[in-house]
Amino acid sequence: MDPIVVLVLLLPCLLLISLWRPTSGRRKLPPGPTPLPIIGNALQIDFKDVNKSLAELSKVYGPVFTLYLGMKPTVVLHGYEAVKEALVDNGEEFAGRDSIPIFERCNKGLGIAFSNGKTWKEIRHFSLMSLRYLGMGKRSIEDRIQEEARCLVEELKKKTMVGASLCHQP
Repeated sequence: MDPIVVLVLLLPCLLLISLWRPTSGRRKLPPGPTPLPIIGNALQIDFKDVNKSLAELSKVYGPVFTLYLGMKPTVVLHGYEAVKEALVDNGEEFAGRDSIPIFERCNKGLGIAFSNGKTWKEIRHFSLMSLRYLGMGKRSIEDRIQEEARCLVEELKKKTMVGASLCHQP
């Protein structure tokens, strides 16, 4: 079969699937403007003044609405009350983060910045306890950091002097 014929038959099928797929999961999401296939709501947002665009959309759809950035749905919280209710009153439900596949492969879900859920809480707790043990929040940690910085500067000066004396030999 000719590759052009295959492409002509395959392209409408892919467009129909991309149109159908977001609507199946959209029932669980807050209301929002209807996204276009593949590009989502990119044409409805002024990227020079995103805040103004989101404010206009919040007037139409309320303080909590859904935008599609490409084919990925994004729930937008606009305004102090919506953000406070989500992050303060319902903090546990909104504590999760979306996974980024490349970071999942590289870090295997570990680390403070890219972990999530129970793992994130355990790593955060361990990190805070370690920093407190080292004196975080106390005046003594400043003295330790300054002492380490002095030692580092002295070592760098020694290395620089050795390197400089090697360079200027005839």
